[in-house]
Parts: sequence; structure tokens; C-alpha cells
Amino acid sequence: MTFTMIIELLIVLAALYVGSRYGSLALGAISGIGLAILVFGFGLKPGTPPTDVIYIIIAAVTCAGTLQASGGMDWMIQIAEKMLRKNPQHITFLGPLVTFFLTVLVGTGHVVYTIMPIICDIALKKNIRPERPCGVASVASQVGITCSPIAAAVVAFVTISNANGYMVSIPQVLMVTIPACVCGLMCAAAASYKRGKDLDKDPDFLARKADPEMYQYMYGHSATTLDKEITKEAMASVFVFLGALLVIVGFAFCQMIKIDGVSLAKTINLPKMNICIQIIMLTAAAANIIFCKAQPKKAVAGAVWQSGMVAVVAIYGIAWLADTYFGNYMDQMKEMLTGLVTNYPWSIAFVFFLVSVLINSQGAVVVAMLPLAYELGIAGPVLLGVLPSVYGYFFIPNYPSDIATVNFDRSGTTVIGKYLLNHSFMMPGLICVFVSTIIGYLITNVFFAGYFASFVQ
Repeated sequence: MTFTMIIELLIVLAALYVGSRYGSLALGAISGIGLAILVFGFGLKPGTPPTDVIYIIIAAVTCAGTLQASGGMDWMIQIAEKMLRKNPQHITFLGPLVTFFLTVLVGTGHVVYTIMPIICDIALKKNIRPERPCGVASVASQVGITCSPIAAAVVAFVTISNANGYMVSIPQVLMVTIPACVCGLMCAAAASYKRGKDLDKDPDFLARKADPEMYQYMYGHSATTLDKEITKEAMASVFVFLGALLVIVGFAFCQMIKIDGVSLAKTINLPKMNICIQIIMLTAAAANIIFCKAQPKKAVAGAVWQSGMVAVVAIYGIAWLADTYFGNYMDQMKEMLTGLVTNYPWSIAFVFFLVSVLINSQGAVVVAMLPLAYELGIAGPVLLGVLPSVYGYFFIPNYPSDIATVNFDRSGTTVIGKYLLNHSFMMPGLICVFVSTIIGYLITNVFFAGYFASFVQ
């Protein structure tokens, strides 16, 4: 590795680090500064922006935004709350499952901001230390991204894998990530079940409870969505959205079904999957606007649409910057890393995790690093197995869902920690990602190795 390569790599890392400190749009924008330095200062050939993935994110986020604007998301949250309040004693396990599957359905973890105060409230009223369900539930809201058929990370994995000869489909990805991540979450929840001191034995909590003003703050009201009126249009928008997801999954299955060696998708002249997703999501968004009274202005003002557009800018800048650097030094990278990835191909999981710690976006990690992994000769089944490792941004607790969870917990038990890394999300995050990655790898490379290896073109 030459001195120039090291300097340029430091520029890439510095851009990612500074962008993550500012957060939001800065992730993509400050990556542009790094890109400008590499191209205009060092004369590197610009890489290619990940346009296919960006278009899919825009379509999916537009659809999810209209779902939120029509009130459909409120109905989904209300259904989840009813289930949680019927089983408050199991909140440490059920809370994470709820946030996980909400993310799986909608494709973004930012949907959990409404349900998280409810999880905290149920735990506190049941005298369960809120840190136990809240820490895992926040992690679960992000773990669900690699399990969603419309999430950027999944779509990008399929698109990039297909372009590199590994013809995996969305359902086949979910066959690995969903069971792997659910197992990881349940292990994290089990480890959190007795985490920390019980509330009646926690001196810090008891001191806060003894303060009349703080007692009123903690117990004086309940967080709930059950008092919200759900309209027929809101219910209809949920069915429109779920119907769109089913159509997407159905089209993906058409790619898996082969007749005389030819996929059913080719037989009936279906477009490529990325085009199908865009068409279906935009059509569903239009149906929500026309038939379900989803106001476009309300949709673009909602948290789901705005967070999705931020993700677009982040992926745009980060992936373009990474593709520029690695694209110009691919031969050198292969020479340096071939021995390692040949003997220990699963070690790419550590790279995915460390990059995620820096850039706070699973989709961006996939778009930026997956092409490099394929260029290094790592097999598709290995990369599919370690896909859960692209979630590492819980490590430094600066992600919005983690910060919001700390603020939602009125008991004060969910904390960042004096030394930054000793926070409430570290233990469940590490357990979940570690277990999920191991199980995913075992599914694709041990138990069903022949099946997942059969997708090579």
C-alpha cells in the first residue's frame, strides 16, 4: 500500500467521520468534499453513483410516506400497542419483536418513534426496568432493515449480487436474514431479561421516585395511541401498502421459479426486479393519495419521508466516494487482501461492521462495500450469510432512534453512559449482531450450502 493510497484512504475515513458527527444530510454532503479532493486534488477517476438503489429508495419512501400521511401507520401502531398491553409481563421480548416487524414492513427504523414511548410506559407501569425492553427494542428497529423487502440494504444486496453473477432474489435473502435476526434478537432479549437492578432495588431510581415532581413526570400520564381515531381511509391505506409488498414478493418468487431452465419472470416478460419495485411502490403511493386521502404535503413533512430522503443523500455521497477510492485501487486491494479472504472469507463481516460504525447506514455499507467484496472473490453465499453484520452504528450512541429512546424513558434507566461506550444499547447490539451473523452464515454455508450456492449465473 503506497503512501498516496494511505493519504487518500485517510481522506475517505475523515469525510465519513466528520459527516457522522454532523449527522443527517451531512453524511452525504461531506462525502462530496472527500470526493472533490480525490478527483480534483489527486486526479482519481470518479466512480459511479448508485442510481438504481437510490431510485428504489425514493419510490419506497414515497409509498411509506403516503401511508403515514393517510393515518395507516397510526393503525399499525395501535394494533401493536393493543398486543403489548395485553401481555405487559413479556414486554422485554414482545417490544423488540414489535419494533423489528414494523421496520420489516415499512423499510425504515424511524417508524418506531411512536411505539417506543409506549414500550417504556408499559414497562414502567409493570415495574419492569425500562432499560431492559427499550435497549433491545431500539436495536431491533434497526436490525429489521436487512429483513425488509423494500429496505435499501436488501434491494442493494440483490441488485449488486445479480450484477456480479450471484442471482439471489429478495425472498431468498429474507429466508436467511429473518430467522437469523430473530434468533439474534431473542438472545439479546434473554440477556436483557434481568439486566440491571430491579426498580425497587435501584437507589438512583428510588431517589427520583421520592421527588414529587419527578414522580408526577414518571407516573402522571400514559403514552398511548389508543385514543386516536382511525378512519376507513387509514385502514385502506394499510391494505394498499401490504398488497404492494405481496406483489413485490410474488414477482420476486417468479424469478426463483424455473420452467425448463428459464425463470418464470423471463417467460412472462417481467422487468428486472428493481424496476418492478419502483413501479409498484409509486402505484401504491398514488392509490394512497387518490383513494385514501393521503395529502402530499403531509407526506413530505412526515418523519418517514424525510428520514428516507436523508438516507438517499447519505447513500449517494458515501457510495460514490467509496466507489471512487476502491475502483481506482482494486488491483492493489486484491493483492493485499486475497490471502485473507481466501482463507477466512467470513472475515469480511468485521469490515462491514466497522464501516457501519462510521457511516450510520446499512444501505450505504452494502452499496459501498459489497462490490469490493465481490471483486475480492468472496462467494455470494458467504456475503449473504454475514449480511446482518452491516449494522454497527449502535456502537457509538449517536443514532436518532437510540437518542430518542433515552429521552422516551422517563425512569432514567436507559442511558448513554459516562464513558460514551457504556450505554444501554451496547450489550444487546453486540449480542444480536454476533448471533445473527453466525446463524446467517450457518444457514447459507453449512445447513443449506447447496441451495444457496445454486444461484450462480
